[in-house]
Amino acid sequence: MRIVIIEDEKITADELAATIQKLEPGCMIEAILDSVQTALTYFRVNEEPDLIFSDVQLGDGLSFEIFSTCKISAPVIFCTAYDEYALNAFKTNGIDYILKPSTSKTIANSLSKYQNLRKTFAGGEQQQYKAILDALLLRETTQAASVLVSYKDKIVPIWIDEIAMFYLDNEVTHLLTFSTKIYTVNKNLEELEKTAGKMFFRANRQCLVNRKSITEVSHHFLQKLSVSVSVPYKDKIMISKEKAPLFIDWLKSVR
Repeated sequence: MRIVIIEDEKITADELAATIQKLEPGCMIEAILDSVQTALTYFRVNEEPDLIFSDVQLGDGLSFEIFSTCKISAPVIFCTAYDEYALNAFKTNGIDYILKPSTSKTIANSLSKYQNLRKTFAGGEQQQYKAILDALLLRETTQAASVLVSYKDKIVPIWIDEIAMFYLDNEVTHLLTFSTKIYTVNKNLEELEKTAGKMFFRANRQCLVNRKSITEVSHHFLQKLSVSVSVPYKDKIMISKEKAPLFIDWLKSVR
């Protein structure tokens, strides 16, 4: 059995590969792909595998973009933190999913399901992937009006429009307002990215930045981008080479 893994967290990808090979000693991990663009390039020039394990949210977009763009008939097992209701449609086509963090048992169950279904699995799922992609993109653009923070003994709503950026510091999520006030937030950046709205861009793993706070973008070493903001932030905000085109498109389209 030939398997491709699509996952942008190297440790997670390596652990998944090791678990799969332990459960299926005869399988071959043909590739580990870490972005939408890398996967699109790979599938355009390589024969598709027997099975794909794929994260949903990658650094440069949703993995559904891969399957709605390329003609791929191989079954996919999604490894994701998304709520179950958003992925129920996959069950109707025999495509399984694993809620993160995955375990050896959940991976074994998915492999067993694949083995049971592989003889009857048919192609032509591109339209289904597109429908789910559209639904998830719609979900992502559902903007919250405010973010609740704890301040002293009170719960305070901070309006989204007042927030210049969200960022991680020592594994704790903070928000920084345009008036330079800092609050801790009891949510991770993945959760905030889904509800902050189209004015915010996930620059990297540490930072989710408001379009209105960006004052300048410059080219950096190895085709990365360096982003300057109008609020005091201690670190450079760097955009990877892979994510740079997506960022530029967002920068031009959002106002």
